[in-house]
Amino acid sequence: MHSYHLDHLQFLETEAIHVMREVAAEFERPAILFSGGKDSICLLRLAEKAFRPSDIPMPLLNVDTGHHFPELNEFRDRRARQLGGKLIVRKVEEAIASGIAVPNPGEVSRNRLQIPTLLAAVEEFRFDCLIGGARRDEEKARAKERFFSFRDAFGQWDPKNQRPEIWNLYNARINPGEHMRAFPLSNWTEMDVWEYIKAEQLDVPSIYFSHQRRCVRRQGQWLPVTDLLPPKGNEPVQDLVVRVRTIGDIISTGMIESPANNYDDIIAEIAAARVTERGSRADDKASEAAMEDRKKAGYF
Repeated sequence: MHSYHLDHLQFLETEAIHVMREVAAEFERPAILFSGGKDSICLLRLAEKAFRPSDIPMPLLNVDTGHHFPELNEFRDRRARQLGGKLIVRKVEEAIASGIAVPNPGEVSRNRLQIPTLLAAVEEFRFDCLIGGARRDEEKARAKERFFSFRDAFGQWDPKNQRPEIWNLYNARINPGEHMRAFPLSNWTEMDVWEYIKAEQLDVPSIYFSHQRRCVRRQGQWLPVTDLLPPKGNEPVQDLVVRVRTIGDIISTGMIESPANNYDDIIAEIAAARVTERGSRADDKASEAAMEDRKKAGYF
C-alpha cells in the first residue's frame, strides 16, 4: 500500500480546486473575476483543472476602469479567447455616463468607481457568486476574508458577520438579491503564486518582467509616465528598468527597479523583498483603512 503525500503547492492547488467545485455545485450563476493579473491567471488554470474536459461552466467578468495598462487588457482578451471562455467587460466610463457611478469633484482614481460598476454587473447578470483571486497575505483587510465571503443585498461586506468554515464545509445559502464572493487562493502567498506560475509554465503579461519605462518619483515610489499621469512642473522623468509586482490602475501602480526577466529571477527577488506586494500601490498607501472601507462597500 502506497501513501501519497502532497507537496505544498499540490495541497494549495487541491484546496483551491475544491473551493471552485463547491461554487459550481452550490450556485446557479457564478462568474470568475478575471483581470489578466497573476492571481486571476492562476484562477483560470485551477478552473481548467477543476472542470476540463468540459468547458469552464462560468463566464469571466472584468471591470475596466479605463485606466488599465494596455498590456493587461490585451492579455485578458487573448487568454479568454484561448480558453474559449465568455468574457464580460463592464466599463467604469459607461457606468459614469449612465449615472451608475458618480465621480467626486477632482477624483482622479477610479478605484471607488469600480464598486457601483461591479455591483451593477452582479444585478444585470444576476450573479450569485463571484470567484476572485484575493489572498490573505496581500493586505490587512483581505486577511479577514473566509473562502466564502457573504455579501448582503446591497453588495456590502461585514467582516464581523462572516460564516464559520469548519472542516472544509461551506455555508453557501443566500436569499434573493444577496451574493457570495469565493476566494480559492486565500491561503496562497505571492511566492506560491509565482511558484505555481513557474510549475505550470503559465503565460503572464509582459509588465511583470523587467522592461524600460519612463517614470517619475512620487509618494516615495516610481510611477509610470502616461497621458493620465504626466510629470508635474519641473518633475524629473527617468528612464528606468522596472517591473510591477501587483497591477492596479496605471495612475496608481508603483514600478520597482528590477532586472528580473524570468520566473526564477522573480521568485529570488520576492524571497529577498522587505516591502509587501501592495506596498507599491498608491491607492492602498493613501490610508490604512482604505481597502477595508472599499471592501465593506462592495469592492473586490
